[in-house]
Amino acid sequence: MAIFLTVFLSLYGAMHVLVYRGIRPILTPRPRSRWTTLAFMTLMVISPVLVSVLERIELETGARMLALIGYSWMALVFISFAGFVVVFAWDLLLRPLGRLHRGLTEYSLHGPRCAVLVPALAVLLCIHGSFEANQLQVETIHIKTDKLPVEAKPLRIVQISDLHLGLIHRNAMLDRVITQVEQLQPDLLVATGDMVDGRIDHLAGLAEIFSRVSPPLGKYAITGNHEYYAGLDQALRFLQRSGFTLLRNRAISVGPLIVAGVDDPAGGHPGDEAALIKPTDRCHFTLLLKHRPLVSAAAEEFFDLQLSGHAHRGQIFPFNLVTALEYPMQNGLYRLATGTRLYVSRGAGTWGPPVRVFSPPEITLIELTPYPPMPSRQP
Repeated sequence: MAIFLTVFLSLYGAMHVLVYRGIRPILTPRPRSRWTTLAFMTLMVISPVLVSVLERIELETGARMLALIGYSWMALVFISFAGFVVVFAWDLLLRPLGRLHRGLTEYSLHGPRCAVLVPALAVLLCIHGSFEANQLQVETIHIKTDKLPVEAKPLRIVQISDLHLGLIHRNAMLDRVITQVEQLQPDLLVATGDMVDGRIDHLAGLAEIFSRVSPPLGKYAITGNHEYYAGLDQALRFLQRSGFTLLRNRAISVGPLIVAGVDDPAGGHPGDEAALIKPTDRCHFTLLLKHRPLVSAAAEEFFDLQLSGHAHRGQIFPFNLVTALEYPMQNGLYRLATGTRLYVSRGAGTWGPPVRVFSPPEITLIELTPYPPMPSRQP
């Protein structure tokens, strides 16, 4: 967690430096104006740490208010940063060209106009993103398999991921998600990590909302990185109260399926999915739950479908381009070289800013349909 905070605050601080440089043309030349702006930005940089401190000393109202302000500001800075990167990159490109033709320097973007337009566009996108974050979508994928009995009806698996329940997302958001899950009538419900984000033991009613869903094949959950950041013990207690069976580096038989789950490496003891699922019966459809959308080459031939989340598809455009550097497969269904599949959910909640830009929240319905195996050719 300390390493994560150090890296995050360093990058977040650097973003503020660039945004400050971008808006300087419209700041008054008086020192007080600039120092006030810098002081506010510094407060916003450290606001995630202050939120965590207030939450730990149980100043709930203060933590929640600062989180709403600080995380909304974070979205504004993220988008403004992306805009000013374009502005400064364009101006850097013009410098050598301007030596060849002086008239080109007139096309410089950095100045009062862009100092207003970039933040204004960021505000509009944040307003749009606050609405988009509440537009829950159902993504449906159909998979045919010869590992289900031919006479069986299609099996409905619902995946939820990255709810980030805590200071920002609470009963209303979870009720909206579970209402949609109920309408899908799943045979099996799986949660692929980051259900919890912050203190949650004191929040009444959340586990009861989860208990409204009782699929015939059960509910299964794994840990994500935020279960460890929030406090593993309280996160596990919450998931168990909510009716989930925890799959912590184990595989079990669930009806016609093998369902395996591995712990997130944030806990320091990442699961070895290859060792976990290799001994399982390959005659059964094997479902692997793994929070991060990374596929182990050693395990790839031993599962049929891996369900993951974590990346949020960047959550706020254009940061999907950044998350793609670490997670090239960050959204949707992928067919792997061995013929197995990976599905990556965008998640139902948000981390940090309660905003999504061009990455709407989702829950996923996977329909497994049996079909007869191809007859073997006679020699």
